[in-house]
Amino acid sequence: MSAIPSTPKTTNRPMVILAVMASMAMVAIEATIVATVMPQIASQLGGLSLYSWVFASFLLAQTAMTVVFGKLSDIYGRRPVILVGIAIFLIGSLAAGFAWSMPAMIAFRLIQGIGAGAIQPVSLTIVGDLYPVQERGKVQGYLASVWAVSAVLGPMLGALIVTRLSWSWIFWMNVPIGLAAAGGFWFHLREAPVTRRASIDLPGALLFTAGIASLMICLTESGLGHTTEAWSWAGVFVVVAVLFTFQERRVADPMVSFELWSRRIIATVNGSALLTGMALIGVTSFLPMYVQVVLGHSPVVAGLALTMVMLGWPIGATIASRSFMRAGLRRLMLIGSVLVPAGAAVFAFLHSDGSPTSAGIGSFLMGLGMGLLSLCSLILIQESVAMAQRGSATASNIFSRNLGSALGATFFGAVFNFGLVRHNGGISVPEEQLRDLLQGTAVSGAGEAGLRLAVGSSLHLTFVVMLAMSGVILALALLLPRQGMSVRTIEAR
Repeated sequence: MSAIPSTPKTTNRPMVILAVMASMAMVAIEATIVATVMPQIASQLGGLSLYSWVFASFLLAQTAMTVVFGKLSDIYGRRPVILVGIAIFLIGSLAAGFAWSMPAMIAFRLIQGIGAGAIQPVSLTIVGDLYPVQERGKVQGYLASVWAVSAVLGPMLGALIVTRLSWSWIFWMNVPIGLAAAGGFWFHLREAPVTRRASIDLPGALLFTAGIASLMICLTESGLGHTTEAWSWAGVFVVVAVLFTFQERRVADPMVSFELWSRRIIATVNGSALLTGMALIGVTSFLPMYVQVVLGHSPVVAGLALTMVMLGWPIGATIASRSFMRAGLRRLMLIGSVLVPAGAAVFAFLHSDGSPTSAGIGSFLMGLGMGLLSLCSLILIQESVAMAQRGSATASNIFSRNLGSALGATFFGAVFNFGLVRHNGGISVPEEQLRDLLQGTAVSGAGEAGLRLAVGSSLHLTFVVMLAMSGVILALALLLPRQGMSVRTIEAR
């Protein structure tokens, strides 16, 4: 789709970029701050079996709505869509701070995810509208710094808020940031009149959302040992998947282009992006619990261990951006695909008497590998198609990573729940005992050492599965063709 040009005489580009950075900071910080304090939130709200849904609901909504809001911005313009996205995100943030139960928290996080589905793609589109390609690299560096700073501040800020204030403030602090960003777009972004109309595959978006939701419920029920319910939801998923496939093949502008996905490079790179998203959400969801419950350290230490994966990512991306012309994209992809399972192996071999430093090293290795993979994947996928398809190809890569995160949250939650049930002789661990353990109080009705052992065994199983999944990333990287990936072609462009 063609970009919607802004009117340079009235648009204040520096102020708009500040608004972009502020809006993206709200989404970026969610990746670490909520994961860091989630054990404390779960201990107060209960519903630990729904733990992973707090992350999955946000990511599901964000993934499903990204394509929809991207097309809406082509129809109605960037400014109204980004303002609507910020408003939805702030409504969800306010409500999440007042959540009274885990289902309520899941519902309000879903609203947050809808807003994030507008903020992330439209913000990046605004940057593309305002800056020519020769200037865009510097601006993207500013945006990358937002994710790096959020990775550092998120866990520490989350731990500080939980210690000194109510956990509700991790959501309410988005309000002043969001209002400032909205003001920047409202007063400083001006667009030319929009006349272009495009169709929106709304049935496809609805079917996609229903399909992913049924798949996540299937995984959750399976992890809880509810075999009948799991198979029922699996049947729902199959039916919806068939309807979705039929819908996407008949519409002129499908949400997912099967022709595009059938190409070898795109299928391989997007498959790697999906598994990378799953591994990332597995780390952010369960590493803080491991450090706090099994290793016996504070939320601050858990947050610092998790921070390393978010620090490694921008470092890896920076290294890739400066060296891919010399080292080659395929070689850097292979290096990244080795680092991810290397980091996962550190988690798989952690013991109860281990050090959080080891957890931090594993996090950093995974983040470094993911950073290399993310940037190289984006370049590969953009340069493997014609200019007319570059937008769709780029969107497919972002879609794959977000889909992986949405599926990974529920998948690893199912593995964790399965491990708990198996360790306890096929009987679910009483939720009150898990809540007492997360709160650091005396465990009622059972020995604390035995309960810690059960949680540690479940988390160990989760990390072993993560290691196996990371190995598939390496296998996919080896499938990349040696021919047709010359950096000389990219340099010529």
